[in-house]
Amino acid sequence: MGSVQAAIEARAVTYRTRAGEVTVRNVSLTVGQSELVAIIGGSGSGKATLLNSMSGLCPPTSGTILRHVPGDELQAAGLPSGQIGYVPQGDTIHPVLPLASALRYTLALREVHASPEAVERALGTVGLSPKSAVSFGALDPGERKRAAIAVELLAGRGQLFLDEPTAGLDPAQATETLRMLRRLSRGGMTVLLTTSSPLDAARCDKVAVLATGGHLAFFGTPAAARGYFGADSLDEIYERLAGLGDPAAAWSRRFFHFSRTRAGFTQVPTTPRAPGPAVLVPDSAGPHSAGRPGLAFPGGTGFLDNTAAEDDADIEDGEGRPAFALAAAAARVPGPHAPAGRGGALRPVRQLSVLIRRNAEVLARARRTQVILAVVPVAVLLAFCALLGAGALDGPAAVTLAWAVLGGLAAGLAYELPDSRTDSGVLRGETFSGLSRAMFVLSKAAVLLPVLAIADALILAVPAIAGRLQAGFGAAYLAVLLASAVGLAAALAVPVLSARR
Repeated sequence: MGSVQAAIEARAVTYRTRAGEVTVRNVSLTVGQSELVAIIGGSGSGKATLLNSMSGLCPPTSGTILRHVPGDELQAAGLPSGQIGYVPQGDTIHPVLPLASALRYTLALREVHASPEAVERALGTVGLSPKSAVSFGALDPGERKRAAIAVELLAGRGQLFLDEPTAGLDPAQATETLRMLRRLSRGGMTVLLTTSSPLDAARCDKVAVLATGGHLAFFGTPAAARGYFGADSLDEIYERLAGLGDPAAAWSRRFFHFSRTRAGFTQVPTTPRAPGPAVLVPDSAGPHSAGRPGLAFPGGTGFLDNTAAEDDADIEDGEGRPAFALAAAAARVPGPHAPAGRGGALRPVRQLSVLIRRNAEVLARARRTQVILAVVPVAVLLAFCALLGAGALDGPAAVTLAWAVLGGLAAGLAYELPDSRTDSGVLRGETFSGLSRAMFVLSKAAVLLPVLAIADALILAVPAIAGRLQAGFGAAYLAVLLASAVGLAAALAVPVLSARR
């Protein structure tokens, strides 16, 4: 039985939605340094919620998450770390940008200074070196996922969290992605992912099996999981969790008893005698590192029992920090040297500059967007011609202005809505690393508003030539431009709100 340094500790983690639904229920487990761990379970088991809680993206309602990040102090739940990477579902890079260029923009937002040679090396690590000049959208789904992982490599992450990294991939692409993640874990990175594929889970070092309602039904090696559930394959575990013989919650209770009474599990005192780096004490079969793990502190003879830690998790100091987190944070956890180029998020004002440059290049390369920018004002202009010919503008000047304002509002919406899905994925991937949503919106406005200003002038051309703007062109133009800005803001709210989900 060997000792493995703890990387991520979930202690009595529970997550309750605003509607009051409990999606993760009292989960405790410890992931060792350089382990590749999969969270599996059926629909409604809380896989993504547990992953988001352990990464810090979505702090738990109760309980504590501790992350021992190489080079940083132990991180308590909710505290960001420059050593933690997160890859959500879906694409997180603009499809029209060349791969190498897209990576450089993303790294610039994280204040990571990577040379072109470093970018090429990272792309080579994920098998994409020949595709550096290819647009991201031209890559196949597996290559796009590996490109997102390359960003985290360049940023020097010590821990990587991935939400369904093989979703939508064919078997060959999924195999290559898991093979790459295993190489990364063997190189010193701790990797935690969710998956709905039993085949992918079988390739991981450990699996955390969640039952419906967010119960932890098992945590250990894939082989131990098969033996524990009496299954010939991980696929059959889903049948067991569906209630064929045992209700879902019963597996959680059974596993807790199993992990506390199984021969080889060390019962430990509640207080360590000497502080130091937390070390996981696993069993080679896997299950004894789950449930309520004991942590040994080198240099002392004491141990820390998670039972007491769970009680302490609800006790806070005067600044609202968990008492257990304060006790554990006294220890620095050594780890492998982080890759060169490591940095943190840029200040918001500097983010704005990078985002404007990236949005300008996206606009220069996106042919579909350029067509939309050109067609919308022409379409509104032709509509005004039709209205004028039909006599619809023969009434009061306010009617003409109302039609013009409506046209400006439509232009503002049309300039962003077609790209809202892409922007949502990009924003979801980058807010974890500190991207300001306000700077994202301002950068889009800085690039699109000048184009809208020209479009609004074209929209008013026909009413102005026909003499239907009795209040003057300037006043009408300002009203239409304001309407366009409102439409653009409403369209930009779509990716911002979507990225929060």
